[in-house]
Amino acid sequence: MFYDFTEPKLKGRFVLQNPLTRNEGPFEDSQLIHFLWNHSNEPYHFKVDEMPVTLPPHHITTITFLHKVHLLEDQPDITTFSFNKEFYCIHTHDEEVSCNGIIFFGTQTIPVIHLDKEHQRKLNLLLEVFKDEFQTADKIQGEMLQMLLKRLIIICTRLAKEQLVNKEVSDSQVEVIRQFNFLVDMHFRELKTVNEYADRLHRSPKTLSNIFKLYNQKSPLQVVHERIVLEARRLLVYTDLSIKEIAVELGYVEVSSFHKLFKKLEGKSPQEFRETAKNAA
Repeated sequence: MFYDFTEPKLKGRFVLQNPLTRNEGPFEDSQLIHFLWNHSNEPYHFKVDEMPVTLPPHHITTITFLHKVHLLEDQPDITTFSFNKEFYCIHTHDEEVSCNGIIFFGTQTIPVIHLDKEHQRKLNLLLEVFKDEFQTADKIQGEMLQMLLKRLIIICTRLAKEQLVNKEVSDSQVEVIRQFNFLVDMHFRELKTVNEYADRLHRSPKTLSNIFKLYNQKSPLQVVHERIVLEARRLLVYTDLSIKEIAVELGYVEVSSFHKLFKKLEGKSPQEFRETAKNAA
């Protein structure tokens, strides 16, 4: 099963694929955002930014175009839903789906969401409607597919909030976390301190720290640093930029400051990390 909807005027694209195969499909398009749904009884193993990820049976996860995905094996029971921002812009529609900073953008680890039997049933029904709509070529096909995608996003966002967010965190605090995570993802190259993000959110640094203690035990500064190092790892593995050029790309005037942060979080220097990654390839 491989359905590929394209909207010529805006260059919107939405792809539904099953089975998942390594050598073809939506992961060849670097501008797509993906849902991966494992409806098998076996875990699926793959890599994201050269870090191992396991998607357990009856779980779903999300991956954005910021990530580099390396599929290790074919899996007939993995279904992918993939779309670009021209098809459905989650930034523009964030008030509708409230997913930024929860299942897309700003989450420093890949969100892995469990589907109980009831939600498996719901997604299976939704999948059948998706299939029907892909086979209905008319003027409103794109709008119908957007509506179905919106429903998928909302279901997964609700589940992520239930499963991945501490119950002690209020809705208003979750909203602050979402906004902070999204700001970090968009501005980590130029904004390096918690004070700068707190100013944009009209909150005090202390307030942010207290909320994050409830949320995931990480400090806001850790989130910023992890995002910087995540991007550094990508640049070290997937580009030929020098260490100095990478430091500049990430907003560091002094290479030593970048070097110190990277080694603190990774346990090795940027050059050692690059050499290890190349030897493992």
